[in-house]
Amino acid sequence: MSFIRESELPGIGKKFLIQTRSGDKLAVIIHNDGRREMYHFEDDDPEETLSQISLDDDEARQIAAIVGGMVYKPKELETIEVSLQDLIIEWIRVEPHYQGADKSIEELEIRKRTGASILAIVNRHQQKINPGPEHILSVGSTLVLAGERQQIRQFKELLMGKRTGEPDQV
Repeated sequence: MSFIRESELPGIGKKFLIQTRSGDKLAVIIHNDGRREMYHFEDDDPEETLSQISLDDDEARQIAAIVGGMVYKPKELETIEVSLQDLIIEWIRVEPHYQGADKSIEELEIRKRTGASILAIVNRHQQKINPGPEHILSVGSTLVLAGERQQIRQFKELLMGKRTGEPDQV
């Protein structure tokens, strides 16, 4: 099981300790001046580093974009979130149990009720960029959404038919 532990480094910045599902251990230190240091540790010796890299702020953001899927999104991924200031772009798959499944954008009043925008609807054999209000959110489709975090959350609640405050299951 993977985990991430965050800790303050007074006068330096923040430290993130990451253990992946495969057992790899990584430490990321984000300095107050924007520098990042990453350390990859031996499996059996948490004090012995296998490798180390230092990045400036621009380099770190470029790598984050690559790793985070902004440059390339593998086809197998169903849901991913990318943050650009307050704008969130997220991919959401329409599941059969969602109450908003097989309804049109207009019928759900998505823009009016949530403020989120559907940028594209992607199905197995086709995609529709900038879909109109008549487009149906069919089961199995992947929706590419844009909006602020709160708008995306409200869209998920609308799509799933939840009342505000229920825990997310997307």
